[in-house]
Amino acid sequence: MNLKSFLAFLLALLPLSLLYGQQPLPRLQVAANQRFLITENGNPFFWMADTAWELFHRCDREEAAYYLKKRADQGFNVVQAVVLAEIDGLADPNPYGDLPLVNLDPSQPNPAYFAHVDAVLEMAAEFGMYVALLPTWGDKVFTNSWGKGPEVFTVENARSFGAWLGNRYKNESHLIWVLGGDRNPRKGSTDEAIWRAMAQGLTEGMGSESRALMSFHPQPAAPGGSSNWFHQDEWLDFNMHQTGHCANQPTYQKIRHDYRLQPAKPTLDAEPLYEDHPNCFNAKELGYSVPEDIRRIMYWNVFAGAFGQSYGCHAVWQMYTPEREGINGPLRPWKEALDLPMANQVKYLKNLMLSRPFLSRIPAQEMIVDPQEDDEHHVVATRDREGSFAMVYFPTGKVIGVDTRSLRSKTLKATWYDPRTGHQIAGGHISSGPDCRIHPPVSGRDWVLILDTTPPF
Repeated sequence: MNLKSFLAFLLALLPLSLLYGQQPLPRLQVAANQRFLITENGNPFFWMADTAWELFHRCDREEAAYYLKKRADQGFNVVQAVVLAEIDGLADPNPYGDLPLVNLDPSQPNPAYFAHVDAVLEMAAEFGMYVALLPTWGDKVFTNSWGKGPEVFTVENARSFGAWLGNRYKNESHLIWVLGGDRNPRKGSTDEAIWRAMAQGLTEGMGSESRALMSFHPQPAAPGGSSNWFHQDEWLDFNMHQTGHCANQPTYQKIRHDYRLQPAKPTLDAEPLYEDHPNCFNAKELGYSVPEDIRRIMYWNVFAGAFGQSYGCHAVWQMYTPEREGINGPLRPWKEALDLPMANQVKYLKNLMLSRPFLSRIPAQEMIVDPQEDDEHHVVATRDREGSFAMVYFPTGKVIGVDTRSLRSKTLKATWYDPRTGHQIAGGHISSGPDCRIHPPVSGRDWVLILDTTPPF
C-alpha cells in the first residue's frame, strides 16, 4: 500500500464530523401524524430533492462543490446520489482513478474511493443539503436488460456491506438511506431478502441512537411504489415512487394509493419525469419534456398528499458532458442544464407549502365539485385539517366549481399564486359555498388559488 492509499485508509476510519469539525444539520424524523418529515428540533421539513445519481462517480471535488452550491442557491435541500453508481460504477473509476470495491467484493470497500465520498458528503452538509444516499444501484442485485452490473450482492454480503456503511456514516446527521435503485424485486428470487438484509445491516451499523431514516427507490410500479413490497417493514420509514418519464400520467393516483395505506407512512415521488427528458423515451415522435410537464406533476403530487417532491434533469443525473456518451439523448452539458427553468422554479413550491400550517395539511379532492378526467386539465386541492386555508392547483386555468364549506369562515380571502415566479395576485374575497365557480386570472396556464379564512369565523 502506497502512502496516498495508507493516508486515505486512516482518514476513512474517522467520522466526517471529527475530520471537519462542523456543526451538524439536525436529523430528520417522521412527524407524529406519520404524514410528514420534521427535523429533530420539531421544524417542518419539505423535501425538495434533485437527482444527481452519478455525483460521487463522475464529479471531482471541484465539480461537486459547484453542483452543490448551485442547487442550494436554487432552494433544493436534498440530493439523491448513489455510492455504487449506475453507469458501470464498479469498473469505471471515479475522477481520481479509484474503484469502490476491491475485486468486485462488497466486503472489501476501497478506502480511497470512500475518502472521495466522504469529502462530497461533507460539502453537502456545509451547503445545508441533506443526502438521500443509495448504497448501490439496483443492477448490482439484478442487471436485467439494462445496466452493466455485475450482480455482486448476496443476502450475506448485502448485510455486511450495509453494516459497514451504517457504522461508517452513523454520525452524519444529514443522511437518509435509500435502498433499491431503479429495480423492483422479482417474484421467486432473493431480491427482497437482499434488500431486507442490507436494511438490517444499515440498522445494525448505525445503532438505535443514530439511526437515519430509510426508504426504497423502485422502478415505476402499481398500485404503489416501495409500498408494494416493504410497507409493513419497520425499517421503511416512508414510501417512494418512481412515476416514470412520460408527460400527463395521473401520478397523483400513486400518491393517493399510499396515503390510504395502514399504517400511515409519508410518501413522495422520488423520480418523476425529468426536465429535458425524451417523453416516454421517444424523442423522435414525442419530443422532450417542457417545464409545464414537470411543474404539473410536482403540484399534483404534493396536493394529493406527498410530503415533498423530487426533481430531476436528464443531463444532470448522468453528469453529461460532450466527451461522454450520453444516455437517451441529453440535450446539453450538465453545468448548462443546471439553469433550466424548473430548476429555478422548484423553490416556489417549497416556499408555498411552508407559508401555511404544514403538519395539519391534508389532501382535499372532495372540494372539487365538477367531474374530471385524468388528463392535463386535472385540478387538485389540499387544505388545512383545521379549516384555516385551502389551495387549489389549476394546471391549465380552466373554470371549475369548488366546495369551500370545509373552511371555517363564511368569507374567504383569495390569492392567486404564480408557480413560475412565486408572485401573488390579490383575488379579492369570496363567499363560502358548495359550488363557488372559480375563474383563474388567465386560461391556458397553471395557477394556484390560495383561500384563507377571515374573521369573524
